[in-house]
Amino acid sequence: MPLIDLPLSELRNYSGRNPRPADFDAYWDRALRELATVDPRPELKPAGFAAPGVECFDLWFTGVGGARVYAKYLRPARPGPHPAVLQFHGYYGSSGEWFDKLGWPGSGFVGAALDVRGQGGRSEDSVPVRGTTVRGHIVRGLDDPDPDKLAYRQVFLDTVQLARVVMARPEVDPARVGCFGRSQGGALALACAALEPRIKRCAPVFPFLCDYRRVWEMDQAKEAYFELSYFFRWFDPRHEREDEIFTRLGYIDCQHLAPRIQGEVLMFTGLMDAICPPSTQFAAYNKIKARKDMVIYPDFAHEELPGCPDRTFGFMREFLR
Repeated sequence: MPLIDLPLSELRNYSGRNPRPADFDAYWDRALRELATVDPRPELKPAGFAAPGVECFDLWFTGVGGARVYAKYLRPARPGPHPAVLQFHGYYGSSGEWFDKLGWPGSGFVGAALDVRGQGGRSEDSVPVRGTTVRGHIVRGLDDPDPDKLAYRQVFLDTVQLARVVMARPEVDPARVGCFGRSQGGALALACAALEPRIKRCAPVFPFLCDYRRVWEMDQAKEAYFELSYFFRWFDPRHEREDEIFTRLGYIDCQHLAPRIQGEVLMFTGLMDAICPPSTQFAAYNKIKARKDMVIYPDFAHEELPGCPDRTFGFMREFLR
């Protein structure tokens, strides 16, 4: 089999390269305390989309920094309580179309699909930050003196707020909630499951935002990770701050959040993925202490993985039993 990364035998033991900040746990404990002070003020408004047996709503809630955050919310027309799934989208994108989410409420689930703040959907991005805001969320806030201004800190907390809002709905059984997504969505699924321990099942597909230093050392600071290259070329061209920069990125590195996950995890990985290299995904997977499994596609890259949506549905469908 051709290789773009480590052999599979080494991937299974790979522990990651990006440094973990010494105050990592304190950082996220403080972030969760801040979130606990934010009144989500959820609003459900009937959406301009309808389907038989399904009720569709525009869901708005408040995240950290006062931002109003949007998600599509779909529920079965019949009474609950129902299990629920949270869906997270890829980098730069949005929650997408209503139609492609109908299978969840049609099968007895409540579904909620987040629009990541500052990307292609309807959510607000309201946290002021010093330094560059060009080239993406990874580097937004990286040069601010306050590491709490890192953009992905706010996004990760939005996933938790969404989970809490959904779990508080009368038609939802909070003991049967899962999350999933691919690429950035896979990273957000990991972050959500790590920071909201009531998430029972997590199905990340080739997750982004893992092991930044490994991405750099593999010369894969391209495509979705291009902003790493941009940041160094413009703001640290001689890499005099390299250790400092990668350590700060460690706050928003999903491999370091992974040990917090308590729910069951089913991860999907293509071994030819040059956008989110396999080793970066294994860095997170290998740190998960909860029950877990990985579905490996030896010949596939950052692309559609045959059988992945059906396997994800089957994984979540056990909530219905």
